[in-house]
Order: sequence, then C-alpha cells, then structure tokens
Amino acid sequence: MKKIMTMLAALLVSAAAFAQGQLVTWSSHVEKGEGDVYKVIFTGKVAEGYHTYTLTDEFSATDLMDADVDGGELVGDPYEVSTPVEETDEYGDLAKHYYNEIIIAQDVMVNDGNATFTGTIFTNACTGGACKAEYYDFNVKIGNAAETVAEAITEEPVPAQKTAFPWGLILQAILWGFAMLLTPCVFPMVPMTVSFFLKGSESVAQGRFKAGMYGLFIVLLYTLPIALLIVITRIIGGESVTADIFNWIATHWLPNILFFIIFMVFAASFFGAFEITLPQSLVNKSDKGSDKKGLAGVFFMALTLVLVSFSCTGPIVGNVLIQATSSNGAWWIPIVTMLAFSIAFALPFTLLAFFPSLLKDLKKSGGGWLNTVKVVMGFIEVALGFKFLSMADQTYHWGLLDREIYLAIWIVTFALLGFYLLGKLKFAHDDDVPHISVTRLSLAIVVFSFVVYMVPGMWGAPLSGLSGYLPPISTQDYILSPGGTANVVTVDAPAKSEAKKYDFLHLPHNLDGYFDLEQGLEAAKELGKPVFVDVTGHACVNCREMEQRVWSDPAALDILRNEYVIVALYVDDKHKLDKEDWVTDAETGKVYKDLGRANSYIARERFNVNAQPNYILLSPDGEILVPTHSYDLSVENFINFLNSGVEAYKK
Repeated sequence: MKKIMTMLAALLVSAAAFAQGQLVTWSSHVEKGEGDVYKVIFTGKVAEGYHTYTLTDEFSATDLMDADVDGGELVGDPYEVSTPVEETDEYGDLAKHYYNEIIIAQDVMVNDGNATFTGTIFTNACTGGACKAEYYDFNVKIGNAAETVAEAITEEPVPAQKTAFPWGLILQAILWGFAMLLTPCVFPMVPMTVSFFLKGSESVAQGRFKAGMYGLFIVLLYTLPIALLIVITRIIGGESVTADIFNWIATHWLPNILFFIIFMVFAASFFGAFEITLPQSLVNKSDKGSDKKGLAGVFFMALTLVLVSFSCTGPIVGNVLIQATSSNGAWWIPIVTMLAFSIAFALPFTLLAFFPSLLKDLKKSGGGWLNTVKVVMGFIEVALGFKFLSMADQTYHWGLLDREIYLAIWIVTFALLGFYLLGKLKFAHDDDVPHISVTRLSLAIVVFSFVVYMVPGMWGAPLSGLSGYLPPISTQDYILSPGGTANVVTVDAPAKSEAKKYDFLHLPHNLDGYFDLEQGLEAAKELGKPVFVDVTGHACVNCREMEQRVWSDPAALDILRNEYVIVALYVDDKHKLDKEDWVTDAETGKVYKDLGRANSYIARERFNVNAQPNYILLSPDGEILVPTHSYDLSVENFINFLNSGVEAYKK
C-alpha cells in the first residue's frame, strides 16, 4: 500500500508537466557588456497552465541562491528582463505572475579573462492553489572561452495562455481520481459496492445497465454540484465560502457521525441482521416504470459514496474550485477537470458493480462463499467506520476515542475476523463448513499477523503504516518508554510564565510547542530561536503520515526540539474562541469565531498556503526565512529544510 501511494504521488507531481522533470525548465546564455562585465541571462520555460513569481514577490519569489563567481565577482543583484502579468490572484490580491516564460539576469565582473558562475535558481510553480518548489543548479562559463550571444531580449510581457485546453490538469485529475480509491475514507466503500450489487438483477443485461448507471450517477453527483458551486463562488466572489463548505463536510460532527452510523448499519446488514432496502413509497415515486425499477437504490449508493468520500476528496476538489476563482473567463476549466476526476474515480466502482452482476452466471454449487465475503466485509466496515467517529472526536475534543481505545477496537475486530475465517464463529446465514480451505487459512494468517502488528501500539509503538487511520499518538495516555518503564505523556512547561492558549491540543512525539501564532512568536523572541509553523488539521491524513514517518526520525526530532519554537495551527478545530481572539477578514469583514477557521485565514493571508500539511519557518519577528515545505516523505529533504531555516536565521 505504501509503495503504491508513493508511486502515485510521484506520478501526480510529474503529470502536471506531461513528463518526468521540472515544471520550469531553464537555459542560459552570456552577453558581453562594457569592459569586463558580462550579462548572464537565464530563460525559464513554464509548463502550460502554471505560473511562477517575480524576484520580489512577498511569499513565493523566484530566487538566485548561493551565487558565486570563481575568477570574478557579482555586480549588483539579479534582475528581471521579461515583464510579468499583473492580475488578481486566487485570494483577491493584486499579484505579478509569469506564464510560459520568465527571464532573469545577473551581471558578472570577470577578473582574469575567464570565470565560472555557479548557483541555484529557486522557483515556485503553481496552479489552482497547488504549488511545487523547484531548484535548478547552474554552472556557466564566462569570458574568452564562453560563447557570447548578442541577440536582444524582448521586454514585452509574455501573453498568458489561460484558456488553452488544460491537458496537464486533466491528467493530474485522472491520476488523483484513481489514487483516491486507496484513501481511508474511500476504500471502505469498496465492500459496500460489492455487497450491494451481489444481490444481482433479473438479467445480466439489467445488471450491466445498473452498473453503468451507478458510474454515471457518481460522475453527475460530483460534476453538477461543483459546476453550481463554481457559479455561486464566482458571483459571491468569496473563495472562503467554498472552503467552509468542504471543511464542514470533512470535520463537522454531524456528517461524521452520520457516516459512522451508515457504516455500522451496513456492517450489521452484512452480518445478517437485516436487509437494507429503500421504502417502497420512495421507490414508487422514483421509478415510474418497471424498466426503471431499482435505480433509486443505485442512486442512493452513488450518493452515499460521494458524500462519504468527501472527507478525503475535499482537498482535491477544493483545489479545482480555487482554480475557478483565477480562471479570468476560463470558467469551464474546473468543470472539465472535475469531470475527468469523477470519471477516473467512478471507473473502479463501476467495474466492481459490473463484476457482481455477472456472478450469477457462474452457477457454482452452494452460495455460502458469497455470504462469507459479505461477513468479512462487515468486519472491515466496523473497523473503518470508526475513523469518522474519531474525526469528530478529535475536532470537538470529546475524549471518546483516544489512540489506545481506537486500537483496542481494531485489535478485537480483526481478531474476531481471524476466528471467523478459521470457522470458530458462525453467523445465521453461514453454511456448515466441515473444513477450511487453503484460501481461508491464508487470509486468517494475514489477519492475525495484522493483529500482532497492532498490539505493540497499545504501549506506544508508532505503527507508521497506520498513521493515516489512527488518532495521533498524543492522545495516548500509556506509553512504554524504551527503557522498559511505563510513563504518562506530558508536555514541558511553556517558555513564558503565562499559560499556553489551547492547551487541550498536543504535539506529536512529546514535543513542546504552542497553538497560537502570536504567543509562539513572543516565546521565540524570549528564547532567541526561529519558529516552525505547522499548518495542520485533525482530519489531515497526510499530516499524521508526516508526523509518524518523517518527524519521528531522531535527527529531525532533535532539530525540532532544540532549534525551534514550534507552533501548530489546526485549521479544522471547532473550539470557540474568546471574543478577544476573534479574527476579522480584512477584505470581507467576516469574523472568524472558532479556532480552525481563524487559523485557516491566518495561513491563507499571512503565508499564502491553503492545504495541509504545510511548514513555514519564521524569524521571531514573523519574517519567512526560506520557501515553505509541504507533504514529502523524504526524511533527508525535511532535515535539509529545517537546517536551512536555522542557517537563514543565524545570518
């Protein structure tokens, strides 16, 4: 599973440029100036659909880093030769962007006839609110041995081709659609789909028709509401309105509790307690003729899939919607992109629906194996359904599902599944099994191995492979230390004498830190340290993965603990703020009265980030030290990022 997700992530990054490589590709040439001064000109070709930034942009500036001249010296600072496009960005602010091409230059003095100019160009290539930081190392020969070019460089602005057909975005959306199948809140719908269509139809043709309609309903349920939301967002002019909708679906207690109940009801049905059917009156109203019978149930399944999956697909859908706010007339781009995403997302489920509709033709003796499949899926539904209850529990701090309780439920559930596969448990609709097959034995071995893997987690083992599914380890009360003694997780006292705000929140790995940006900056001034800002969320699967698989590295933990003041900004927490802590949107005047939406506004307004996880390194005065860092499971890259912030702070 990890390898598959890693491969898909790599494909998603490269798809935007249609091939492996950078979104901004650079070339250079040298022009002779007056005397011993030469002009080194760098031309960056920007992938279609993306833009990059000027040398003076406040947050995402293109930068000439670590520039050095062997045999000469730099003359002045780097400067822009091409002219950017001025436009309103996705946040409603006036911004300067480069589309298609960016040209920058640096003057160099050569001392002895020849010199070598080296360094790195940093660019941030963005589309629809999603960005990729890139680095290009250069080594340019200057002087008598170098080829000089006398052609003039135009200073006319490069026209933005915003309305070109977005093949890169479509390919990216398709890959995301397939990748969503492996996420914790989408994968549980696989057994639901299989079980629902196992009931079959009067004929193979009707089964295929229903399977096709199932896929069509999924596509329509994604695309049509998105098109409507895009129109409303464009009319209202508020990106925050759309963000609030998806945040509510992913984190509010009502949809999460509803999803939890749905999963438990499906599980009970799989165990044989009852059959799930729609009220006959509803079927009669929905189906006007005998040839339409059953479509209401198919639509209900598609609607359930779309609603439940929003917890994981919301951020991706959100990026598409943000793209709509900056299309400047190309309003159809997000709709077409969403159509591509929904088709790719629906395809596996449509195939799963087709497969059960053909099972009746196999005419195998005895149908017990079908019931076994349903029961196994019932156990899986019980385990995965608790994820939604956990999301509500974390965002509202109910304290119902601490990590060890959640793990205990999973351990018991999968242990019972193992005993069922071995024939030690039997449900009402199961056939008598005189002996178990090799297949059931193999599955039982896998299940019990998984149970054994989870057991150490009851004493604090990180269980990195499950980090996206489990509550954070900071919610666990009992951890066995490496030395063999039990201890209670505690957090060190704050740097300042005043109490920490929002002390009901906790950082992973027993790290000390703050959950209010201004309080963290004050502590940083007192301690003389830079600030590590973690833009995170309770419902963020990638955040938990980063914490368990990257932060947990001893070297990374040492830097975080000793070199930084940590501030975690939870953008989905439902805690109601005191009036003095309310945050007002400077543009719209909207007042944010809960912690999550206030932090989301701060992250968007101050740091220009709108996704989790994102990591920002600040000076105690709040100045950004280095380009931001986001989801990347490379420990080495994360450590280099942390070290670069320390070095920038000490300069």
